[in-house]
Amino acid sequence: MAIRVVRLGAPRAPGEGLRLGTVRRPPRGVAKTEYASRDFYDAWLPELAPSDTLLSRAPRIADDSAWRQFAKRYRAEMKRPEAERLLVVLAALSRQTDLSVGCYCADERRCHRSVLRALLQEHGAMVL
Repeated sequence: MAIRVVRLGAPRAPGEGLRLGTVRRPPRGVAKTEYASRDFYDAWLPELAPSDTLLSRAPRIADDSAWRQFAKRYRAEMKRPEAERLLVVLAALSRQTDLSVGCYCADERRCHRSVLRALLQEHGAMVL
C-alpha cells in the first residue's frame, strides 16, 4: 500500500489506486464525466494545490533561487489547518490502500508535487 506521485493525464500504472488531482483548476476542455476515463483524476483536492497567488509567481525557468522561494511559500500554505488535515488523512490512507496524487506539470522537479511528495513523507505516508 502506498501513494504514487503522478502526472495527471498520463496513463495509469497498474495498482495505482484512486487518483487525486492536487491542482487548482480542472483540465480545460474535458467534460467532468471524462476526468477519470481520460486519466486525469477520480477526485479533486484543490486544497493541496498552490494558491492562485503563488501559481501566478511560479517559476517557469530553471532558476534555483526562484524555485526554492516557491517551495518555501507552498510549504507555508500547506500549514493551513485544512491542508494539514488532508496530509494526515492521506498519510494514514497510504498505509491501508493504494492511491495517487498528481499535477499536470511535465517535470516533477519544478512542480509542487515534488514538495507534496516530501510533505507526505514527513507526515508518515508510504510514498513510491
